Amino acid sequence: MTSSVLEKQVSAFRELAKKIVSYGHTLAVLDWDMRVNGPSKGMESRAEMIGIMSGEHFKLLTSKEMEGYLADLIEPDTLASLDPVTRGSVLECKKEFEKNQKIPVDRYQENVVLTTQSATVWEQARAKNDFAMFRPYLEKVVAMQIEFIDYWGKKGDNVYDTLLGHYETGMTVSQLDKMFGLLREKTVPLLQAISNSAHQPDTSFLTKFFDEKQQEEFGRRIIAKLGYDFQAGRLDRSVHPFCTTFGSRDVRITTRFDPHFFNMALFGTIHEAGHAMYEQNISPDLFGTLLGTGTSMGIHESQSRFWENVVGRSRPFWNHFYKDLTSEFPTQFADVDTKQFYRGVNQVKPSLIRVEADELTYNLHIMIRYEIEKGLINKTYEVADLPEIWKQKMSDYLGIEVPTDKEGVLQDVHWSSGLFGYFPTYSLGNVYSAQFLHTLKKAITNFDEHIENGEFTPIRSWLVDKIYQYGKLKSPNELLQDVTGELANASYLVEYLENKYKSIYQL
Repeated sequence: MTSSVLEKQVSAFRELAKKIVSYGHTLAVLDWDMRVNGPSKGMESRAEMIGIMSGEHFKLLTSKEMEGYLADLIEPDTLASLDPVTRGSVLECKKEFEKNQKIPVDRYQENVVLTTQSATVWEQARAKNDFAMFRPYLEKVVAMQIEFIDYWGKKGDNVYDTLLGHYETGMTVSQLDKMFGLLREKTVPLLQAISNSAHQPDTSFLTKFFDEKQQEEFGRRIIAKLGYDFQAGRLDRSVHPFCTTFGSRDVRITTRFDPHFFNMALFGTIHEAGHAMYEQNISPDLFGTLLGTGTSMGIHESQSRFWENVVGRSRPFWNHFYKDLTSEFPTQFADVDTKQFYRGVNQVKPSLIRVEADELTYNLHIMIRYEIEKGLINKTYEVADLPEIWKQKMSDYLGIEVPTDKEGVLQDVHWSSGLFGYFPTYSLGNVYSAQFLHTLKKAITNFDEHIENGEFTPIRSWLVDKIYQYGKLKSPNELLQDVTGELANASYLVEYLENKYKSIYQL
Protein backbone atom coordinates (compact mmCIF):
# COMPACT_ATOMS: atom_id res chain seq x y z
CA MET A 1 0.00 0.00 0.00
CA THR A 2 1.47 3.37 -1.03
CA SER A 3 1.72 6.17 1.52
CA SER A 4 -0.98 8.23 -0.21
CA VAL A 5 -3.39 5.28 -0.30
CA LEU A 6 -2.63 4.50 3.35
CA GLU A 7 -3.26 8.10 4.31
CA LYS A 8 -6.67 8.01 2.62
CA GLN A 9 -7.54 4.70 4.30
CA VAL A 10 -6.54 6.03 7.70
CA SER A 11 -8.53 9.22 7.19
CA ALA A 12 -11.65 7.28 6.12
CA PHE A 13 -11.25 4.88 9.04
CA ARG A 14 -10.98 7.76 11.50
CA GLU A 15 -14.15 9.36 10.12
CA LEU A 16 -16.07 6.12 10.52
CA ALA A 17 -14.72 5.64 14.06
CA LYS A 18 -15.71 9.23 14.91
CA LYS A 19 -19.23 8.57 13.61
CA ILE A 20 -19.48 5.43 15.75
CA VAL A 21 -18.35 7.36 18.83
CA SER A 22 -20.85 10.12 18.09
CA TYR A 23 -23.68 7.58 17.89
CA GLY A 24 -22.55 6.20 21.24
CA HIS A 25 -22.59 9.63 22.84
CA THR A 26 -26.03 10.34 21.38
CA LEU A 27 -27.34 7.13 22.94
CA ALA A 28 -25.81 8.20 26.25
CA VAL A 29 -27.72 11.50 26.05
CA LEU A 30 -31.00 9.65 25.44
CA ASP A 31 -30.32 7.29 28.34
CA TRP A 32 -29.30 10.12 30.70
CA ASP A 33 -32.43 12.11 29.86
CA MET A 34 -34.64 9.07 30.41
CA ARG A 35 -33.11 8.32 33.82
CA VAL A 36 -32.94 11.91 35.04
CA ASN A 37 -35.89 13.72 33.41
CA GLY A 38 -38.04 11.15 31.61
CA PRO A 39 -41.76 10.89 32.45
CA SER A 40 -42.95 7.38 33.27
CA LYS A 41 -45.44 7.25 30.39
CA GLY A 42 -42.67 8.01 27.91
CA MET A 43 -40.40 5.14 28.94
CA GLU A 44 -41.74 2.60 26.45
CA SER A 45 -41.35 4.87 23.43
CA ARG A 46 -37.92 6.01 24.65
CA ALA A 47 -36.82 2.38 24.95
CA GLU A 48 -37.89 1.77 21.36
CA MET A 49 -36.07 4.90 20.21
CA ILE A 50 -32.88 3.83 21.99
CA GLY A 51 -33.24 0.36 20.47
CA ILE A 52 -33.45 1.73 16.93
CA MET A 53 -30.51 4.07 17.45
CA SER A 54 -28.48 1.27 19.02
CA GLY A 55 -29.19 -0.90 16.00
CA GLU A 56 -27.77 1.78 13.71
CA HIS A 57 -24.74 2.17 15.97
CA PHE A 58 -24.24 -1.59 15.91
CA LYS A 59 -24.50 -1.69 12.11
CA LEU A 60 -21.74 0.89 11.77
CA LEU A 61 -19.45 -0.99 14.15
CA THR A 62 -19.93 -4.29 12.30
CA SER A 63 -20.28 -2.91 8.78
CA LYS A 64 -18.57 -4.16 5.62
CA GLU A 65 -16.93 -0.75 5.47
CA MET A 66 -15.35 -1.26 8.89
CA GLU A 67 -14.39 -4.82 7.98
CA GLY A 68 -12.58 -3.51 4.89
CA TYR A 69 -10.62 -0.86 6.77
CA LEU A 70 -9.61 -3.36 9.44
CA ALA A 71 -8.50 -5.92 6.84
CA ASP A 72 -6.15 -3.34 5.32
CA LEU A 73 -4.89 -1.63 8.46
CA ILE A 74 -4.37 -4.74 10.57
CA GLU A 75 -1.64 -6.06 8.28
CA PRO A 76 1.50 -6.27 10.48
CA ASP A 77 3.68 -3.88 8.45
CA THR A 78 0.85 -1.40 7.99
CA LEU A 79 -0.17 -1.57 11.66
CA ALA A 80 3.43 -0.98 12.75
CA SER A 81 3.65 2.15 10.58
CA LEU A 82 0.65 3.83 12.22
CA ASP A 83 0.93 6.39 15.01
CA PRO A 84 0.12 5.01 18.51
CA VAL A 85 -3.38 6.51 18.68
CA THR A 86 -4.45 5.26 15.24
CA ARG A 87 -2.88 1.85 15.94
CA GLY A 88 -4.70 1.61 19.26
CA SER A 89 -7.97 2.71 17.66
CA VAL A 90 -7.62 0.05 14.94
CA LEU A 91 -6.99 -2.65 17.53
CA GLU A 92 -9.93 -1.51 19.69
CA CYS A 93 -12.28 -1.42 16.68
CA LYS A 94 -11.07 -4.88 15.67
CA LYS A 95 -11.86 -6.21 19.14
CA GLU A 96 -15.36 -4.71 19.07
CA PHE A 97 -15.95 -5.85 15.49
CA GLU A 98 -14.97 -9.45 16.25
CA LYS A 99 -17.06 -9.45 19.44
CA ASN A 100 -20.23 -8.28 17.73
CA GLN A 101 -20.11 -9.36 14.10
CA LYS A 102 -21.68 -12.75 14.82
CA ILE A 103 -24.69 -11.24 16.60
CA PRO A 104 -27.68 -10.74 14.27
CA VAL A 105 -28.55 -7.05 14.27
CA ASP A 106 -32.20 -7.77 15.04
CA ARG A 107 -31.21 -9.74 18.17
CA TYR A 108 -28.86 -6.97 19.24
CA GLN A 109 -31.62 -4.40 18.85
CA GLU A 110 -34.12 -6.62 20.69
CA ASN A 111 -31.64 -6.93 23.55
CA VAL A 112 -31.28 -3.14 23.79
CA VAL A 113 -35.06 -2.70 23.89
CA LEU A 114 -35.39 -5.50 26.44
CA THR A 115 -32.76 -4.12 28.82
CA THR A 116 -34.10 -0.58 28.52
CA GLN A 117 -37.60 -1.78 29.38
CA SER A 118 -36.23 -4.09 32.07
CA ALA A 119 -34.43 -1.19 33.80
CA THR A 120 -37.68 0.76 33.89
CA VAL A 121 -39.62 -2.21 35.31
CA TRP A 122 -36.85 -2.80 37.86
CA GLU A 123 -37.25 0.77 39.08
CA GLN A 124 -41.00 0.25 39.49
CA ALA A 125 -40.60 -3.19 41.09
CA ARG A 126 -38.01 -1.86 43.52
CA ALA A 127 -40.36 0.94 44.58
CA LYS A 128 -43.16 -1.59 45.14
CA ASN A 129 -40.91 -4.28 46.67
CA ASP A 130 -42.28 -6.69 44.07
CA PHE A 131 -39.71 -9.17 42.71
CA ALA A 132 -42.44 -11.12 40.89
CA MET A 133 -43.05 -8.05 38.74
CA PHE A 134 -39.39 -7.94 37.69
CA ARG A 135 -38.76 -11.70 37.46
CA PRO A 136 -39.97 -12.34 33.85
CA TYR A 137 -37.82 -9.49 32.55
CA LEU A 138 -34.74 -10.71 34.40
CA GLU A 139 -35.31 -14.24 33.10
CA LYS A 140 -35.30 -12.90 29.54
CA VAL A 141 -32.19 -10.80 30.19
CA VAL A 142 -30.28 -13.79 31.58
CA ALA A 143 -31.39 -15.98 28.67
CA MET A 144 -30.23 -13.31 26.23
CA GLN A 145 -26.82 -13.11 27.92
CA ILE A 146 -26.38 -16.87 27.60
CA GLU A 147 -27.48 -16.71 23.96
CA PHE A 148 -24.97 -13.95 23.24
CA ILE A 149 -22.14 -15.95 24.81
CA ASP A 150 -22.82 -18.58 22.14
CA TYR A 151 -22.39 -15.87 19.49
CA TRP A 152 -19.24 -14.50 21.05
CA GLY A 153 -17.74 -17.91 21.72
CA LYS A 154 -16.65 -19.16 25.11
CA LYS A 155 -13.50 -17.48 26.40
CA GLY A 156 -11.51 -19.20 29.14
CA ASP A 157 -12.29 -22.19 31.32
CA ASN A 158 -15.60 -20.88 32.64
CA VAL A 159 -18.46 -19.60 30.49
CA TYR A 160 -18.65 -16.56 32.78
CA ASP A 161 -15.10 -15.57 31.70
CA THR A 162 -16.57 -14.29 28.43
CA LEU A 163 -18.66 -11.71 30.28
CA LEU A 164 -15.84 -10.71 32.62
CA GLY A 165 -13.69 -9.88 29.61
CA HIS A 166 -16.18 -7.27 28.42
CA TYR A 167 -15.50 -5.13 31.49
CA GLU A 168 -11.97 -6.18 32.49
CA THR A 169 -9.82 -7.45 29.64
CA GLY A 170 -7.91 -10.57 30.61
CA MET A 171 -9.74 -11.21 33.89
CA THR A 172 -10.90 -14.78 34.62
CA VAL A 173 -12.97 -16.66 37.19
CA SER A 174 -9.79 -18.41 38.32
CA GLN A 175 -8.08 -15.10 39.11
CA LEU A 176 -11.13 -13.67 40.83
CA ASP A 177 -11.65 -16.77 42.95
CA LYS A 178 -8.08 -16.40 44.27
CA MET A 179 -8.50 -12.67 44.90
CA PHE A 180 -11.82 -13.08 46.69
CA GLY A 181 -10.37 -16.01 48.61
CA LEU A 182 -7.61 -13.80 50.04
CA LEU A 183 -10.02 -10.96 50.82
CA ARG A 184 -12.44 -13.34 52.52
CA GLU A 185 -9.62 -14.93 54.52
CA LYS A 186 -8.43 -11.55 55.83
CA THR A 187 -11.72 -9.66 56.02
CA VAL A 188 -13.81 -12.07 58.07
CA PRO A 189 -11.49 -12.29 61.13
CA LEU A 190 -10.88 -8.52 61.04
CA LEU A 191 -14.63 -7.94 60.89
CA GLN A 192 -15.08 -10.26 63.87
CA ALA A 193 -12.42 -8.41 65.86
CA ILE A 194 -14.03 -5.08 65.04
CA SER A 195 -17.46 -6.37 66.08
CA ASN A 196 -15.99 -7.45 69.43
CA SER A 197 -14.12 -4.19 70.00
CA ALA A 198 -15.16 -2.06 72.96
CA HIS A 199 -14.33 1.06 70.95
CA GLN A 200 -17.38 1.40 68.70
CA PRO A 201 -17.88 4.83 67.10
CA ASP A 202 -20.98 6.93 67.69
CA THR A 203 -22.94 7.46 64.46
CA SER A 204 -26.13 9.00 65.83
CA PHE A 205 -25.20 12.43 64.47
CA LEU A 206 -25.23 11.05 60.90
CA THR A 207 -28.95 10.23 61.04
CA LYS A 208 -30.31 13.63 62.05
CA PHE A 209 -32.23 15.78 59.56
CA PHE A 210 -30.11 17.17 56.70
CA ASP A 211 -31.81 19.47 54.22
CA GLU A 212 -31.38 18.02 50.73
CA LYS A 213 -30.60 21.38 49.12
CA GLN A 214 -27.87 22.01 51.69
CA GLN A 215 -26.48 18.54 51.13
CA GLU A 216 -26.37 19.15 47.40
CA GLU A 217 -24.64 22.53 47.70
CA PHE A 218 -22.07 21.17 50.12
CA GLY A 219 -21.37 18.21 47.80
CA ARG A 220 -20.96 20.56 44.86
CA ARG A 221 -18.36 22.60 46.73
CA ILE A 222 -16.45 19.50 47.76
CA ILE A 223 -16.17 17.93 44.31
CA ALA A 224 -15.30 21.27 42.72
CA LYS A 225 -12.39 21.52 45.17
CA LEU A 226 -11.32 17.97 44.31
CA GLY A 227 -11.20 18.90 40.63
CA TYR A 228 -14.55 18.03 39.05
CA ASP A 229 -15.04 20.55 36.25
CA PHE A 230 -18.61 21.90 36.29
CA GLN A 231 -17.97 23.65 32.99
CA ALA A 232 -17.56 20.20 31.50
CA GLY A 233 -20.36 18.45 33.37
CA ARG A 234 -23.29 18.74 35.75
CA LEU A 235 -24.78 17.11 38.85
CA ASP A 236 -28.37 15.83 38.85
CA ARG A 237 -30.54 13.34 40.76
CA SER A 238 -31.48 9.78 39.83
CA VAL A 239 -32.77 6.62 41.53
CA HIS A 240 -29.32 5.04 41.23
CA PRO A 241 -26.22 7.29 41.03
CA PHE A 242 -24.21 7.09 37.83
CA CYS A 243 -21.66 8.86 35.63
CA THR A 244 -22.14 9.18 31.89
CA THR A 245 -19.96 10.64 29.15
CA PHE A 246 -20.99 12.56 26.05
CA GLY A 247 -17.34 13.38 25.30
CA SER A 248 -14.62 14.58 27.67
CA ARG A 249 -16.07 18.08 27.66
CA ASP A 250 -19.47 16.85 28.86
CA VAL A 251 -19.23 14.28 31.65
CA ARG A 252 -22.33 14.20 33.86
CA ILE A 253 -22.96 12.67 37.25
CA THR A 254 -26.01 11.98 39.39
CA THR A 255 -26.55 11.32 43.06
CA ARG A 256 -29.42 10.63 45.44
CA PHE A 257 -30.38 11.97 48.85
CA ASP A 258 -31.65 10.74 52.17
CA PRO A 259 -32.61 13.62 54.48
CA HIS A 260 -32.00 11.37 57.48
CA PHE A 261 -28.63 9.88 56.50
CA PHE A 262 -25.70 12.16 55.77
CA ASN A 263 -23.32 9.66 54.14
CA MET A 264 -25.43 8.68 51.13
CA ALA A 265 -25.35 11.84 49.06
CA LEU A 266 -21.91 13.22 49.89
CA PHE A 267 -19.88 10.06 49.45
CA GLY A 268 -22.00 8.97 46.49
CA THR A 269 -21.33 12.33 44.85
CA ILE A 270 -17.58 12.07 45.48
CA HIS A 271 -17.65 8.52 44.10
CA GLU A 272 -19.27 9.57 40.83
CA ALA A 273 -16.99 12.62 40.59
CA GLY A 274 -14.05 10.22 40.76
CA HIS A 275 -15.36 8.48 37.65
CA ALA A 276 -15.96 11.82 35.97
CA MET A 277 -12.52 13.29 36.70
CA TYR A 278 -11.03 10.28 34.93
CA GLU A 279 -13.15 10.93 31.84
CA GLN A 280 -12.63 14.70 31.93
CA ASN A 281 -8.86 14.31 31.86
CA ILE A 282 -8.42 11.88 28.98
CA SER A 283 -6.03 13.21 26.36
CA PRO A 284 -7.67 15.31 23.59
CA ASP A 285 -5.67 13.19 21.13
CA LEU A 286 -8.15 10.38 21.81
CA PHE A 287 -11.28 12.42 21.06
CA GLY A 288 -13.41 10.85 18.37
CA THR A 289 -11.83 7.41 18.80
CA LEU A 290 -12.95 4.33 20.70
CA LEU A 291 -9.97 4.97 23.00
CA GLY A 292 -11.48 8.13 24.46
CA THR A 293 -12.87 6.52 27.60
CA GLY A 294 -11.61 4.64 30.65
CA THR A 295 -9.63 1.51 29.91
CA SER A 296 -11.77 -0.82 32.04
CA MET A 297 -14.45 -0.75 34.70
CA GLY A 298 -11.96 -1.99 37.30
CA ILE A 299 -9.59 0.90 36.62
CA HIS A 300 -12.58 3.24 36.54
CA GLU A 301 -13.76 1.96 39.92
CA SER A 302 -10.26 2.37 41.32
CA GLN A 303 -10.65 6.10 40.77
CA SER A 304 -14.16 6.47 42.18
CA ARG A 305 -13.22 4.40 45.22
CA PHE A 306 -9.90 6.27 45.59
CA TRP A 307 -11.56 9.67 45.79
CA GLU A 308 -14.53 8.45 47.84
CA ASN A 309 -12.67 6.37 50.42
CA VAL A 310 -8.91 6.81 50.35
CA VAL A 311 -9.26 10.60 50.14
CA GLY A 312 -12.86 11.43 51.12
CA ARG A 313 -13.06 9.28 54.25
CA SER A 314 -9.53 10.04 55.44
CA ARG A 315 -8.66 11.91 58.63
CA PRO A 316 -6.62 14.58 56.78
CA PHE A 317 -9.60 15.27 54.48
CA TRP A 318 -11.88 16.04 57.40
CA ASN A 319 -9.19 17.96 59.24
CA HIS A 320 -9.45 20.31 56.27
CA PHE A 321 -13.19 20.27 55.53
CA TYR A 322 -14.76 19.79 58.95
CA LYS A 323 -14.99 23.51 59.66
CA ASP A 324 -16.91 23.97 56.38
CA LEU A 325 -19.19 21.07 57.28
CA THR A 326 -20.06 22.41 60.73
CA SER A 327 -20.72 25.85 59.23
CA GLU A 328 -23.23 24.24 56.85
CA PHE A 329 -24.81 21.99 59.50
CA PRO A 330 -24.05 23.62 62.88
CA THR A 331 -26.89 22.02 64.81
CA GLN A 332 -26.42 18.48 63.55
CA PHE A 333 -22.73 18.37 64.47
CA ALA A 334 -22.80 20.38 67.66
CA ASP A 335 -20.53 18.77 70.26
CA VAL A 336 -19.05 16.42 67.62
CA ASP A 337 -15.32 16.89 67.03
CA THR A 338 -13.33 15.94 63.94
CA LYS A 339 -12.10 12.66 65.39
CA GLN A 340 -15.63 11.57 66.31
CA PHE A 341 -16.88 12.48 62.85
CA TYR A 342 -14.00 10.65 61.13
CA ARG A 343 -14.65 7.51 63.18
CA GLY A 344 -18.39 7.81 62.53
CA VAL A 345 -18.17 7.97 58.74
CA ASN A 346 -15.78 5.01 58.83
CA GLN A 347 -17.98 2.79 60.98
CA VAL A 348 -17.69 -0.90 60.09
CA LYS A 349 -21.03 -2.62 60.39
CA PRO A 350 -22.63 -5.31 58.21
CA SER A 351 -25.41 -3.63 56.24
CA LEU A 352 -28.11 -4.48 53.73
CA ILE A 353 -27.28 -1.99 50.98
CA ARG A 354 -24.11 -2.31 48.88
CA VAL A 355 -23.72 1.38 48.01
CA GLU A 356 -23.90 2.29 51.70
CA ALA A 357 -21.50 -0.43 52.84
CA ASP A 358 -18.26 0.43 54.59
CA GLU A 359 -14.90 -0.24 52.96
CA LEU A 360 -14.31 -3.48 54.83
CA THR A 361 -17.63 -5.25 54.23
CA TYR A 362 -18.12 -3.86 50.72
CA ASN A 363 -16.20 -6.69 49.06
CA LEU A 364 -18.44 -9.25 50.78
CA HIS A 365 -21.41 -7.62 49.04
CA ILE A 366 -19.60 -8.00 45.73
CA MET A 367 -18.74 -11.65 46.43
CA ILE A 368 -22.45 -12.40 46.86
CA ARG A 369 -23.32 -10.86 43.50
CA TYR A 370 -20.35 -12.49 41.82
CA GLU A 371 -21.35 -15.95 43.02
CA ILE A 372 -24.99 -15.42 41.99
CA GLU A 373 -23.95 -14.23 38.52
CA LYS A 374 -21.71 -17.24 38.02
CA GLY A 375 -24.59 -19.47 39.06
CA LEU A 376 -27.08 -17.85 36.69
CA ILE A 377 -24.77 -17.88 33.68
CA ASN A 378 -23.63 -21.46 34.40
CA LYS A 379 -27.30 -22.45 34.89
CA THR A 380 -26.84 -23.72 38.44
CA TYR A 381 -29.19 -21.01 39.77
CA GLU A 382 -32.67 -20.06 38.58
CA VAL A 383 -33.97 -16.48 38.58
CA ALA A 384 -37.05 -17.58 40.52
CA ASP A 385 -34.84 -18.67 43.43
CA LEU A 386 -32.79 -15.47 43.68
CA PRO A 387 -34.61 -13.83 46.63
CA GLU A 388 -33.96 -16.85 48.84
CA ILE A 389 -30.42 -17.38 47.54
CA TRP A 390 -29.70 -13.73 48.26
CA LYS A 391 -31.04 -13.94 51.79
CA GLN A 392 -29.01 -17.06 52.54
CA LYS A 393 -25.76 -15.57 51.27
CA MET A 394 -26.31 -12.34 53.19
CA SER A 395 -26.76 -14.43 56.31
CA ASP A 396 -23.69 -16.55 55.58
CA TYR A 397 -21.35 -13.69 54.60
CA LEU A 398 -22.56 -10.74 56.64
CA GLY A 399 -24.61 -12.36 59.37
CA ILE A 400 -27.71 -10.25 58.75
CA GLU A 401 -31.28 -10.99 57.77
CA VAL A 402 -32.84 -9.41 54.67
CA PRO A 403 -36.37 -8.14 55.49
CA THR A 404 -37.50 -7.19 51.97
CA ASP A 405 -36.48 -7.78 48.36
CA LYS A 406 -36.17 -4.01 47.92
CA GLU A 407 -33.31 -4.19 50.40
CA GLY A 408 -32.11 -7.44 48.89
CA VAL A 409 -32.14 -8.77 45.36
CA LEU A 410 -33.86 -5.68 43.93
CA GLN A 411 -31.42 -3.09 45.25
CA ASP A 412 -29.10 -2.85 42.20
CA VAL A 413 -29.93 -1.74 38.65
CA HIS A 414 -27.14 -3.71 36.95
CA TRP A 415 -28.86 -7.01 36.14
CA SER A 416 -31.88 -5.25 34.66
CA SER A 417 -29.50 -3.63 32.16
CA GLY A 418 -27.78 -6.91 31.32
CA LEU A 419 -24.51 -5.91 33.00
CA PHE A 420 -23.40 -9.41 33.97
CA GLY A 421 -19.66 -9.53 34.63
CA TYR A 422 -19.66 -5.94 35.87
CA PHE A 423 -19.98 -6.40 39.65
CA PRO A 424 -16.52 -7.96 40.21
CA THR A 425 -14.93 -4.78 38.83
CA TYR A 426 -16.03 -2.96 41.99
CA SER A 427 -13.77 -5.13 44.11
CA LEU A 428 -11.06 -4.95 41.48
CA GLY A 429 -11.35 -1.18 41.81
CA ASN A 430 -10.67 -1.46 45.55
CA VAL A 431 -7.65 -3.65 44.87
CA TYR A 432 -6.28 -1.33 42.18
CA SER A 433 -6.88 1.84 44.24
CA ALA A 434 -4.81 0.51 47.15
CA GLN A 435 -2.11 -0.60 44.72
CA PHE A 436 -2.02 2.82 43.05
CA LEU A 437 -1.97 4.48 46.49
CA HIS A 438 1.09 2.45 47.49
CA THR A 439 2.95 3.74 44.42
CA LEU A 440 1.57 7.29 44.62
CA LYS A 441 2.83 7.72 48.19
CA LYS A 442 6.35 6.97 47.01
CA ALA A 443 6.11 9.81 44.49
CA ILE A 444 4.19 12.25 46.74
CA THR A 445 5.69 11.62 50.16
CA ASN A 446 3.65 14.42 51.78
CA PHE A 447 0.38 12.93 50.48
CA ASP A 448 -1.54 13.42 53.75
CA GLU A 449 -0.28 16.99 54.15
CA HIS A 450 -1.57 17.93 50.71
CA ILE A 451 -5.02 16.61 51.62
CA GLU A 452 -5.03 18.31 55.01
CA ASN A 453 -4.14 21.61 53.34
CA GLY A 454 -6.85 21.16 50.69
CA GLU A 455 -4.22 20.86 47.96
CA PHE A 456 -5.61 18.25 45.61
CA THR A 457 -3.92 19.39 42.40
CA PRO A 458 -0.64 17.47 42.96
CA ILE A 459 -2.55 14.22 43.58
CA ARG A 460 -4.90 14.73 40.64
CA SER A 461 -2.00 15.71 38.37
CA TRP A 462 -0.18 12.47 39.23
CA LEU A 463 -3.29 10.48 38.39
CA VAL A 464 -3.75 12.37 35.11
CA ASP A 465 -0.12 11.77 34.17
CA LYS A 466 -0.06 8.09 35.12
CA ILE A 467 -3.65 6.94 34.41
CA TYR A 468 -6.28 9.35 33.13
CA GLN A 469 -4.68 10.75 30.00
CA TYR A 470 -4.25 7.32 28.41
CA GLY A 471 -7.94 6.42 28.18
CA LYS A 472 -8.03 3.02 26.50
CA LEU A 473 -4.65 3.45 24.87
CA LYS A 474 -3.26 1.10 27.52
CA SER A 475 -4.97 -2.11 28.68
CA PRO A 476 -5.67 -2.55 32.42
CA ASN A 477 -2.70 -4.88 32.82
CA GLU A 478 -0.38 -2.59 30.85
CA LEU A 479 -1.45 0.35 33.00
CA LEU A 480 -0.97 -1.55 36.26
CA GLN A 481 2.42 -2.79 35.14
CA ASP A 482 3.57 0.65 33.98
CA VAL A 483 2.35 2.48 37.09
CA THR A 484 3.02 -0.02 39.88
CA GLY A 485 5.50 -2.46 38.36
CA GLU A 486 3.23 -5.47 38.88
CA LEU A 487 -0.16 -6.91 38.02
CA ALA A 488 -3.17 -6.92 40.35
CA ASN A 489 -2.08 -7.58 43.93
CA ALA A 490 -4.77 -7.65 46.65
CA SER A 491 -2.22 -7.62 49.48
CA TYR A 492 -2.02 -3.81 49.31
CA LEU A 493 -5.76 -3.55 49.95
CA VAL A 494 -5.50 -5.95 52.87
CA GLU A 495 -2.67 -3.88 54.35
CA TYR A 496 -4.57 -0.62 53.85
CA LEU A 497 -7.74 -1.98 55.49
CA GLU A 498 -5.91 -3.52 58.42
CA ASN A 499 -3.88 -0.38 59.16
CA LYS A 500 -6.88 1.92 58.93
CA TYR A 501 -9.43 -0.07 60.87
CA LYS A 502 -7.13 -1.45 63.56
CA SER A 503 -6.36 2.16 64.38
CA ILE A 504 -10.00 3.29 64.36
CA TYR A 505 -11.12 0.39 66.54
CA GLN A 506 -7.96 0.30 68.67
CA LEU A 507 -7.24 -3.35 67.92
